[in-house]
Parts: sequence; C-alpha cells; structure tokens
Amino acid sequence: MRKGVLEYCILSILADGDAYPTEIIERMKAARLVVVEGTLYPLLTRLKNTGLLTYRWEESVSGPPRKYYRLTETGEQFLAELHMSWDELVAAVAQVTQKSNPS
Repeated sequence: MRKGVLEYCILSILADGDAYPTEIIERMKAARLVVVEGTLYPLLTRLKNTGLLTYRWEESVSGPPRKYYRLTETGEQFLAELHMSWDELVAAVAQVTQKSNPS
C-alpha cells in the first residue's frame, strides 16, 4: 500500500512540473512523507520503464548535470485514474471508520 501511495505522491508532484529527485524528496519531506534516495530512484526507474515518466538532462551551474523527470501523456491519464481511486478509497475508509451515533 505504501508503494502505491508513494507513486501517487510522486506523480502528483510531477503534475506540477518537471522536477529532479532532490526536489521530489524535499516536497515529500515538507509533507512529512519521508522518502530516501534508495526508495525514490527505483520507483522513478519503474515509472519511467512503464511509460508514465520521461526525463531530460539539464546542465547545473553547481555540479553535475541533473536528471529532470516529467509526466508523459500516459502518466497524466494514469494520475487522473489514481485521483479517482484515491477519492473512492478515502470515502470508503471514512465510511467504515466513522463511529455510529447512538440514539
């Protein structure tokens, strides 16, 4: 379940625009979702290999070139499906976990 949530979060971050892995990690940490490089890089590679992401290299003024990831059209469609699935899941969990009001 955690892997699916991380994928959803990564794709959502990239929906805001291209980002390199350090930026993705910073956004996740800001939301209190701690992700380490050892977890992020394999996920990015898998998402790229399934056609949901692509990347480009960009020169950096302060070090080696950076690999910026972005959503593909397929990734955008998949993210839209994830949004709907997430909303359904949240509603279902809320329904199950709400306490009944005693009469």
